[in-house]
Amino acid sequence: MTRFDAVVLAGGAARRLGGADKPGLSVGGRTLLDRVLHACRDAGRAVVVGGRRPTARPVVWAREEPPGGGPVAALAAGVRHVDADTVVVLGGDLPFLDRAAVRNLVDALAASTAEAVLAVDADGRDQPLVAAYRTEPLRREIALLATEHGPLSGLPLRLLTQELDLARVPAQPLASFDCDTWEDLATARARIREHGNVLDEWITAAKAELGIELDVDTALLLDLARDAAHGVARPAAPLTTFLVGYAAAKAEGDGPQAVAEAARKAAALANRWASEAEAE
Repeated sequence: MTRFDAVVLAGGAARRLGGADKPGLSVGGRTLLDRVLHACRDAGRAVVVGGRRPTARPVVWAREEPPGGGPVAALAAGVRHVDADTVVVLGGDLPFLDRAAVRNLVDALAASTAEAVLAVDADGRDQPLVAAYRTEPLRREIALLATEHGPLSGLPLRLLTQELDLARVPAQPLASFDCDTWEDLATARARIREHGNVLDEWITAAKAELGIELDVDTALLLDLARDAAHGVARPAAPLTTFLVGYAAAKAEGDGPQAVAEAARKAAALANRWASEAEAE
């Protein structure tokens, strides 16, 4: 598995948000910045370029010169702290970016001879802030821009990327959706509450808040909760799923398998309990 670091650009004036602290705005109970940091949690080091603020995971802080100097200046400040040969560069306002999208970029770069892999959105636009770069070519081009232009403040990212040997991958659905306006933020907040998304979004948020990496079979646990509620009593559902989680945590061996085994035992007990009531 390719080792990589991450640089998250979390500065900028957020003019279309009235100067609000955009990375600190919340979607689904988590700040935009924390959502991005969670998506790149496989990174060996996460560098955040911007003003310091609380984060859910430890990060290295950097600041562009001058503050608010734009993406090239911010990237130059961030890449100074990168140790890995591959660096994922991300905007700090991507509410739907996930671990799989980040890993897809890293793997695509590792499988190619390119110097960078950029996500391409549904409209065919390159997304240089949803991308994986080889660190040394990135540093080379930043240094050349500094030689040619002097201060990097205000330079557009296309001046940097146009000199790199690029490959492109289609962006996963919504992975490159960013929150530039209050309308974008409202759209993101509404979408995570849609019927088809809300459960996965909540489980992901809860695991991040509790520091749990375990992948669980939510359908299995929901079936268990239903059996406990119907076969025993409604309050038995949340209490039983809690006990299953506690039993799995105490068990030795693989986490998902431990959850599945504890859920199987609890479901069998609930069914036996219900069958006795039916036989009376």
